[in-house]
This record gives sequence, structure tokens and C-alpha cells, in this order.
Amino acid sequence: MTAVFVHGVPETGALWNGVRAHLHGDAVALDLPGFGTPRPAGFGATKDEYAAWLADALHGFDAPIDLVGHDWGAGLVLRVVTAHEVPVRSWAVDVGAVFAPDYAWHDIARTWQTPGAGEERMAAVLAAEPGPFGRALRAAGAGEADAAAMEAAHDETMGGCILDLYRSALPNPYADWGAELSRPAPAPGLVLQPSADEFDDPVPSAAVAARLGARTERLDGLGHWWMLQDPAAGAAVLRAFWSTLR
Repeated sequence: MTAVFVHGVPETGALWNGVRAHLHGDAVALDLPGFGTPRPAGFGATKDEYAAWLADALHGFDAPIDLVGHDWGAGLVLRVVTAHEVPVRSWAVDVGAVFAPDYAWHDIARTWQTPGAGEERMAAVLAAEPGPFGRALRAAGAGEADAAAMEAAHDETMGGCILDLYRSALPNPYADWGAELSRPAPAPGLVLQPSADEFDDPVPSAAVAARLGARTERLDGLGHWWMLQDPAAGAAVLRAFWSTLR
């Protein structure tokens, strides 16, 4: 089996280096277009374009895939496993509450979704020295090399992709993806619930998991960047889940 990891906003695949170091076998972290990589010509950076890109990328792997997503990567994982034909054995995501029917975006997202205000805020963040994103990553436990790599990737290309991605998800992801998110997924799933994640809520997260026919797993004391705070614990939870699969 191959484990494939998908990062969120505003990160790169380096987010998963700690977890991958605690796994045995093949473990690959993808970089989404525009996130430390070029933005392809004509790529609109919408949620559906990113999902289509991910589905295509997964077909490049020979073995059945255990797919793991964080933040926006979680949304893309849920979309491909419920709406695309992909070679996935299992899936695992966090921020399950984001995919509830009545989810309301957080304040930063609403600013990014507002033309003009979003561009102004993104420009201010990109111009800040030192960058607030790098500080947050280091505070969450990222190693210096990984934090520096992700901070360096936080450029105008990524900023533009972030704005376009969030603006493609109004009023929320469920508005367009609700039909597929309201029935059992075709592969076994796990919804992770870090207890200190300010962007999640365990009640709607559990409801989303139930509709998808997935399990839930609480990560006590960990926050939004649980994979940086305690990569060994995150890897152990994933290994335990995968060990139950046939």
C-alpha cells in the first residue's frame, strides 16, 4: 500500500515530513499546484479544479492508496473519494465540521473571500517580516527546515491560489458537494478530531463522519497542526486505522 498525504492552506507537502518519518513503507506528500509549485497556465485554482488535479495524480500510483488530507486537503480528499473513480483503499481527514451543511467560514476565510479586502490582507501578510505563517508553524512544532521551506513557498502565486480557492467555496463546500457528502463513501474512512483545533467542532464533525460511514478518532490536546505537534501520535493513529483494513 502507498500512503498519500495532501496538505492544506497555506502549506506544502513538507507539512507531513514528521508523520512520514514514523511510517513504514511508501509514504508520499503531494504539493498542490501553486503551493510551492508553479500554477499551471489556465488553472483557476477552484476547489473542483484542485479535486480533479488530485484525482489525476492518484492514478499515477500503482498500489491501492491510503489517502490522508488536512484542512483544505481534507476537503479535496473527501471530494475525490466520493465523486471520482480513484484507486483508494482508505481515507482519513481532519476538520470534519467544515463539510457540514450549515458550516460558516471563519473570519480570515471571509476576508479572503471578499474582493479587495482579501487582496489587501494577503499582500500585508506576504510583506510582513518575519512572516506570521512561519512563526505559527514553528510555534506548532515544525522543524526549522520544514518551517523555512513552507514559509519560502508562501508567495504571490500561493496567495492568489488561496484567494481563488476560498472564493470558489461560497457559501461553504457543502453547497456544491453536499449530495456526495451525504451518503456513505465507497472506501473506509477516518475523521480525526484534534481536541484543540479552533477550526473544527466535534459535534458536526461526528455527524459528517456518520453520514460518510466513517469512524472518528479524538486526538487529545492537539490542535489544527496536530501533525507538527506530535507526529509520532498522528502516525500511530493512522497505522492503527490501516491495520483494521482488509
